[in-house]
Amino acid sequence: MAVARVVHTADRTLTGRQLASLLTPPPEGRFGYRELARAVREALLDGRVALRLRLPAERELATVLEVSRTTVTGAYDLLRESGYAHSRRGAGTWTALPDGQTTTPLGAFQDDAGATIDLALAAPQAPADELAAALTAAAAELPRYAGTQGYHPYGLPVLRAAIAERYTARGLPTLPEQILVTTGAQQALSLVLTLLGRTGDRVLAENPSYTNALDAMRGRMLRITPVPVTEAGWDTGLVDAALRQTAPRLAYLIPDFHNPTGHVMPQEQRRELARAARATGTWLVADETLTDIALDVPVPVPFAAAAGGGDGEQIVSVGSLSKSCWGGLRVGWVRAASRVVNELARVRITADLSGSVLDQLVAVELMDRLDTILPQRVEELRRRRDALTAALARHVPEWRWTVPPGGMCLWIDLGRPVASSLAARALRHGVRVEGGARFGVDPGTHEHRLRIPYTLPEDVYEPAAERLAAALDGAPGHFAGAALPDWVA
Repeated sequence: MAVARVVHTADRTLTGRQLASLLTPPPEGRFGYRELARAVREALLDGRVALRLRLPAERELATVLEVSRTTVTGAYDLLRESGYAHSRRGAGTWTALPDGQTTTPLGAFQDDAGATIDLALAAPQAPADELAAALTAAAAELPRYAGTQGYHPYGLPVLRAAIAERYTARGLPTLPEQILVTTGAQQALSLVLTLLGRTGDRVLAENPSYTNALDAMRGRMLRITPVPVTEAGWDTGLVDAALRQTAPRLAYLIPDFHNPTGHVMPQEQRRELARAARATGTWLVADETLTDIALDVPVPVPFAAAAGGGDGEQIVSVGSLSKSCWGGLRVGWVRAASRVVNELARVRITADLSGSVLDQLVAVELMDRLDTILPQRVEELRRRRDALTAALARHVPEWRWTVPPGGMCLWIDLGRPVASSLAARALRHGVRVEGGARFGVDPGTHEHRLRIPYTLPEDVYEPAAERLAAALDGAPGHFAGAALPDWVA
């Protein structure tokens, strides 16, 4: 780790109270120096505490935790010795990771996985009957468009209207002029980042978060400010503090069945964050691609509707049919103010001019069938979630997870930071899983986590769990590394 390049700025400093609120206290309730070092290390690996963050002064933390300064000094010494912190004279103590503890090197994605069970892709199969019917109906409509030039940078008017109607029905009045149809939600996010962000701008992102979104931010050289999403969900106070201290240009959130934790942001938190973002001039980008995958709770209302009043003006929503219908369709959208949609369309033209007319016509037909498709999809995913959790409980009972109320993944706690190495070992046993580090803002964090989707048929999970247990059986505390495929959905 190149610690010499750490930038020491005021917005990267933790107060004693902030750090104390992020630590898990020991069972006996009072920290010794070893317990304090362990708690800081776990908070760092879990993403609650970011890398390159200045820790509180020893005296300040000792006062907050009601321990001796010697206890804090000993804990900081242990963190430095183990590589989880470093110090510079006059600059304090900063969080770090041990040399070499980063995400596993990645190899090329293999489209033909053969006998390998792929548990890295949160992507369900298409609803075959409905897709076939939609394709037939779209083919009948296609000749009406064949006499045109075929370019629709904003999207087909009929599809824009259908998407707007669905937002309106869910409690957010929307005009077709507020919709831009895109080639999937990933392009939608990329266009938003390109339009609203500039090299070096700060963007606030949850930690952990969707890996492809984080990569899109890094690719545009945006500076990511992480805010933790923990077992308890979002800490509004921490998010509000991050907004006020860093005034990011953008904030990227997954409020509905958060990927990968599965949490749903409460309505009051949505209102509070919308108000805080408006106060700092921050654009809120709400990724709602998983909104329809409500397994145990009602479908959440759109984030912009929860904001209320004028606080929704700086909210951009991103969605798609990839999770509710099929990722192979590659139809997504942006919902924003019409002036923002106009600017996004200008950016979009430089990328691909327009989406496929046929795909968009199929999307129109599928949206008309969502009231049939979604109940079937939800019931199917419930069964698959139950099959996955039952298989894991039988074969790896030491692992822990919270059953999410929606979405498509389990966020599994392995109990020790070996996820990337375990993933490499599991691949040799014929099952591909994705370590939690892929979803962290900082490389090397969330190493005690796996994200496992439940989007495959139920009968897959028993052999998959057996292979995971075989990979784990008899393995040392840290496994030998190996190259992994680099493609995640």
